[in-house]
Amino acid sequence: MTEVQRAKIVLRVLNKTYPKTPIPLKHRNIFTLLISVLLSAQCTDLNVNNVTKNIYPKYNKPEHFVKLGRKKIEKLIRSIGIFRIKAKSVYNLSKTLVEKYKGRVPKTFEQLEELPGVGHKTASVVMSQGFGYPAFPVDTHIHRLAQRWGLTNGKDVIQTEKDLKRLFPKRYWNKLHLQIIYYGREFCKARECYGISCKICTSCYPNRKKPIKTKKA
Repeated sequence: MTEVQRAKIVLRVLNKTYPKTPIPLKHRNIFTLLISVLLSAQCTDLNVNNVTKNIYPKYNKPEHFVKLGRKKIEKLIRSIGIFRIKAKSVYNLSKTLVEKYKGRVPKTFEQLEELPGVGHKTASVVMSQGFGYPAFPVDTHIHRLAQRWGLTNGKDVIQTEKDLKRLFPKRYWNKLHLQIIYYGREFCKARECYGISCKICTSCYPNRKKPIKTKKA
């Protein structure tokens, strides 16, 4: 079976399983989406949502976080992993938006990736989920699944993103990114499927008998 054939199986199963794909991170505007994505590094979306539900009703603009200052931001996000580093990024990010962009989130990859604490994956999520621009954010989970499903050779997330963009039409990218995340959480878990039990794995590799080892991003 070729990777193109496997990609068609993946698309068919995901569209049937997840016809609708709500954005998992709760947010009020594009700025709060950006903050939530930044906070979600090494942390579950559920934990981020539990923390931000008490923050965003009151603080939802860059100006609010600049006024709060780093120490108060730390207190607000204390239950999130590496909260001190993230508080620093949130503060500096908000300051940059106020000083350079009049409090608005820029609409290009280049400008987003220049912001404090914002890497390519975070920028891709904001471009995709915030602005509706075709993007394919790849985190370690999508990287792992793409390897299991034979869609990439698994060198790193950069290579995986290129391979997925090559295999799937651009019109599917934004939805597909979320579908893969949802499917991985429900059916193709790291320590449950092992590449040999979910529908996609068994359809793409019907003869696979041993658990597959994936390369870390």
